[in-house]
Amino acid sequence: MQPGPRHPVPVLPLTDAVLFPHAVLPLRVTDLRYRTLVRDALSGERTVALALSKSAVEHGDRSHPDVFPLACLARFQDVEWLPDDCYDLRLMGVARIRLERRVREHPYPSARVRVLPQEPYTEDDPLVQIERQASIRVFERLLGAAAAAAGVAAPPFPEPGASYEAVVSMMCMCLDAEAGEKLGLLELDSVIERGKQVRERIERRLRSGARPEPGDTRSN
Repeated sequence: MQPGPRHPVPVLPLTDAVLFPHAVLPLRVTDLRYRTLVRDALSGERTVALALSKSAVEHGDRSHPDVFPLACLARFQDVEWLPDDCYDLRLMGVARIRLERRVREHPYPSARVRVLPQEPYTEDDPLVQIERQASIRVFERLLGAAAAAAGVAAPPFPEPGASYEAVVSMMCMCLDAEAGEKLGLLELDSVIERGKQVRERIERRLRSGARPEPGDTRSN
């Protein structure tokens, strides 16, 4: 298990998205508090805890939404500062974490975090290789269906050298499901079990004829 951050981590609440380790989330940050968070994080360890909020916040409400303690530690991969002083980000998931003691609330929340262990597996395990190939086949069908609906060519998948966990995480990110359902997948300690569950859910959606929604940029 990799060591957790030594210092408190800024907490960025999301209302409708869950990030998984080794996956990427595009995010537009517009709220003044979280623009401050981005600037502070960039001058520090360049990490942030992405946590799913328990309830939406009314527009203009300056209180911080309650969030689920299970979250994903993310690292800034790309940052674009926009003319209106907002930010377009690409955040790479690093590890599952649990939010522990909060050390500040203003101007944005920050908390001590603990990296959560996962059940070990090896890439050369025959079971993992079988699951990896099955997952890739299903995900290629999903990407093909989405590309056909949009009238474009399907992107290549997976990236060369991608681990089984990276494959599973990308499938979880593209799963057409509520954020709470995705949080349940993130909660699983076994990457293999997570992979089986997301593969089966995608297979059911493909059989039902459901098509994935085009990707979007989340906003905070």
